[in-house]
Amino acid sequence: MCSAIYLQNREPADIIREDLNFFPVTLGTYSWDSNDSSTTGSVWGLANRKAIYRESCGCTLVNDFTETEIRNQQINIPTPPNTDIDTIPWPYGDRITSKQLDFIDYDKLNSAVDEVMEEVTENGKFADTRAVVVLYNGKMIAERYADGYDQTTIMLGWSMSKTITASIVGILVKKGMIDLDDPAPVNEWKSSEKQKITLRQLLQQTSGINFLENYERPSNVTRMLFSEGDMAAYAANLKLEHEPGTHFNYNSGNTNLLCRIIRKLLNEEDYYAFPYMELFYKINAPSFLLEYDASGTFVGSSYCYATARDYARMGLLYYNNGIWNGEQILPMNWIEESVTPSMADEYKQYGFQLWLNGLNPNNTEQRQFPDVPKDMYYIDGYGGQRIFIIPSKKIVVVRLGLYPVDGNTFLKNVLDACKKKIDT
Repeated sequence: MCSAIYLQNREPADIIREDLNFFPVTLGTYSWDSNDSSTTGSVWGLANRKAIYRESCGCTLVNDFTETEIRNQQINIPTPPNTDIDTIPWPYGDRITSKQLDFIDYDKLNSAVDEVMEEVTENGKFADTRAVVVLYNGKMIAERYADGYDQTTIMLGWSMSKTITASIVGILVKKGMIDLDDPAPVNEWKSSEKQKITLRQLLQQTSGINFLENYERPSNVTRMLFSEGDMAAYAANLKLEHEPGTHFNYNSGNTNLLCRIIRKLLNEEDYYAFPYMELFYKINAPSFLLEYDASGTFVGSSYCYATARDYARMGLLYYNNGIWNGEQILPMNWIEESVTPSMADEYKQYGFQLWLNGLNPNNTEQRQFPDVPKDMYYIDGYGGQRIFIIPSKKIVVVRLGLYPVDGNTFLKNVLDACKKKIDT
């Protein structure tokens, strides 16, 4: 609620009607105070919770720390480069050429986008796709927005944030500041069996920590995201369930531990500036914004905002093997390692904080996206926020919305529209 009002500049009534219309969230009542840039939620007048907005920092839930302590944190985000991006051609700027590629069937492509914009989920809900961007070899070939949204609207990526966190780790590796096979520097793990958990295992979700990732009922992830002021500390103190490196378990706690490790490696000023100066501004994606927990650590598992175009730039960075405008932003082998599953990953479905077109757990004779090439991988977030990258077909697709869509069918339709070129 807080982020939608103060970051997206949306009307509170629209947010309640569109985004907060599912049980048990419908039990809540919400108020907002523009004088102190905050929102409050409660259920039947009980269990009041408050979120506060701070310029350039987004919104933060008031948990474990006082509101005064949170507002007094010194979080200085560097100013974006003063560039008139509207005059610079895509992808380094936002000027889009109207020239069409003669091998693209634009009628088919537009139909594919039309269908996903109107798609209804399996349980009959309107999926509410809010943005679609399609790139072919870096050139934008389709872009569409729902009413009330446009190319300047920043949108919540949810767990797409995880790949941002992994990218920051990759930059630290490139700078020689960390080694992925070293034990993760977590103070709570000293002199315990968890002290041998490596950074690579945190990236690959094989730490062995007992963590339940379930958003439909109370779980470790809902407690961490909505009730803990220091999310990494909460994750650090959970029990070890499996020998590190032997069991895959998707776990937002692993990612927030990485965020605190990054903070520990850098001084405070560098920590807050680092993602912007070393990643976002370098790929001409100034809309990116990271939100922080009450302790001042960015919530790299879940709370990242950006425009659809800037998410597309992130996908293009990965498509181009970590190179942007001639500069190697990520390590040369980072993408190759990022799309390599761990030995513990039974279905070969996960790399470094991103998903692969791995085996379907319900039918291991086919891939999760059976009509899409096996080299496809994707940056994924709750509600079907996705950046699909298909290197063999030169395709990057961004889809943002409220509920998931049938990604396999959508991608198949996009590929069919480009089929003439792909076949030749």
